[in-house]
Amino acid sequence: MTAVRDQRPDGRYGRPADERADRRLKVLGSVLGVALLAVVGWFGYDYIAGQRISAELIKFSVVSDSEVQVHLEIRKDADATGSCVVRSRAEDGSEVGWLDVAVGQRGEKRIDQVVTVRTRARATSAELVQCTAR
Repeated sequence: MTAVRDQRPDGRYGRPADERADRRLKVLGSVLGVALLAVVGWFGYDYIAGQRISAELIKFSVVSDSEVQVHLEIRKDADATGSCVVRSRAEDGSEVGWLDVAVGQRGEKRIDQVVTVRTRARATSAELVQCTAR
């Protein structure tokens, strides 16, 4: 009596199409995953390395209807110069004043600075918009 085989003989017809497709998908997924990690890493490094000046608004105080005092903490490379823009807003959200703060103290890596922003109406908030290096 002969036995009936459910599968093909090993090695005679090559690998089934399913295995080839699975292998291709695994290789393609690995390549795309590595490429995605490389792109994210590149953008992250470029963002961090490109920032030579960064700052943080520590606090602000509304002094009068025409002035706001802003305390900034600026971190930078020792040889970097640039500027930071501070904006103040009224209660309705409109901009009532802004100031371009020069950051030019060479040799310093951390600067605590209190600046006065003149406003054309009473301000209720102040915000650090951006810092740029020159």
